[in-house]
Amino acid sequence: MASELHEAIFMAKQERHKNLFLNYRNLNNFPVELLKDEGMQFLERLFMKRNSLTTLPENLAQKIPNLIELYLHSNNIAIIPQAIGELVKLQSLDLSDNALQIICPEIGQLRSLRHLRLANNQLKFLPQELGDLRELETLDVSMNLLRTLPERLHQCVSLQCLTADRNLLHCLPRQLCLLPDLNELSMAANCLTSLPLDLGRSMELQFVFVDNNAHLKGLPSYLYNKVIGCSGCGLALQISDMKQLCLTLGDVTVPLPSEVKAIGSESERVLPLEELACRVLHAAYDWTCKDVKLRTPFLMPKSLLDVVQWPLGHCHRCSQPMFTIIYPKLFPLRETALAGVHRSCALLLWPSCSIYNATLWFCSQRSAA
Repeated sequence: MASELHEAIFMAKQERHKNLFLNYRNLNNFPVELLKDEGMQFLERLFMKRNSLTTLPENLAQKIPNLIELYLHSNNIAIIPQAIGELVKLQSLDLSDNALQIICPEIGQLRSLRHLRLANNQLKFLPQELGDLRELETLDVSMNLLRTLPERLHQCVSLQCLTADRNLLHCLPRQLCLLPDLNELSMAANCLTSLPLDLGRSMELQFVFVDNNAHLKGLPSYLYNKVIGCSGCGLALQISDMKQLCLTLGDVTVPLPSEVKAIGSESERVLPLEELACRVLHAAYDWTCKDVKLRTPFLMPKSLLDVVQWPLGHCHRCSQPMFTIIYPKLFPLRETALAGVHRSCALLLWPSCSIYNATLWFCSQRSAA
């Protein structure tokens, strides 16, 4: 094995290779042959995946100054030397699946860095200097012990893909909403309880994954037209143990249609994922087609088709259909447009608020039909 290693490095030096593959070599230490004499001034890509390295040499940048890509996936590296910041031409650095507990601030000196992968380590925090990486496009810090992300991360103005799955994150810095080129954000399996209301406002952000955040209560409205992955976004009111949901305000009790799964309030600015899914399916429905089987581009069970075909009501301002959630409020009869039409009694109406407005009377009529 040692002779093969020496031969590979010797040939690379002799022929001035730009790429050197030292994967699966069972290396415990960085090969000294790479650092002898003038080193390998011409080398641009170094692959050392799946070895047993524990650290990197301090003079790496001096001996291999033109490195563009450095792949150290699946080693036992616990410390990155401060001299890493001297690799000024480095564009891709993969330190996934190592034993890192800390990243030195000097990593912020890698001003040409475009891809940084730190997944599956033991990192508890990231240096604020990451915000100095203005060319960074991809950052993967999944499977660590992070509780927060650097506040200055929003200064990575070229960032397109941020992956922070399976950490201990409780919140997402609102400043990340300012990232102009962010296209994909993945924060699945964390401890998120909420998301910034501005998240998704950027037209560039198209993919958001927040699956398996058990305490996440909902999604910001700007995400409604994005591709999202989300499970565990609790509903306002669970009704799994009830046959039918009823609404009681004062002395009035009104049975609600079986499709209603949650009762919302005017202060809420997010929707259950079930409601969002119904709207997407409803929008895909072809009302002009006479053949029921051809009205949607995909097959749906009849029970689901019956729900998405007939909304419970519509917003009086934007005409958005409503399927599984209601926003009730008690109005005196004299303040409604139906004053004098029915017998003298209190009438329940949907609130005239910024979210939705429709009559609960319509729902109760439909339930009785």
